[in-house]
Amino acid sequence: MNAISLRDKLGEFDETWSPRIIAELNGQHVKLAKLEGEFVWHAHADEDELFYVVEGELIMKLRDREVPLKAGDVFVVPRGVEHCPFAPTGASVMLFEPASTKHTGEVEHERTVHDQPRI
Repeated sequence: MNAISLRDKLGEFDETWSPRIIAELNGQHVKLAKLEGEFVWHAHADEDELFYVVEGELIMKLRDREVPLKAGDVFVVPRGVEHCPFAPTGASVMLFEPASTKHTGEVEHERTVHDQPRI
């Protein structure tokens, strides 16, 4: 067991919208991702998804509203809620979600990542 430096881990990759697994606990994956621009509308039928903004700003688009998030903010997307993350100027986020969570739920998109690497 060693400490995990978010800054060091974020320095290991540049790809956006391609989460990296950095830890596991109680059936959950802890992931880091770099975001830029708009993602794809999707939902996770059976899993909640926690977003912690490490750097930058994120707007979580929901069908009925938008939730602005800045560095240090946390937002949980409840299971079944359709959402579309949007980082107009870029953001780095940490995600907590069940290991079974599909990247874009049941939506297949060119940005869908099936095998998320561990770093």
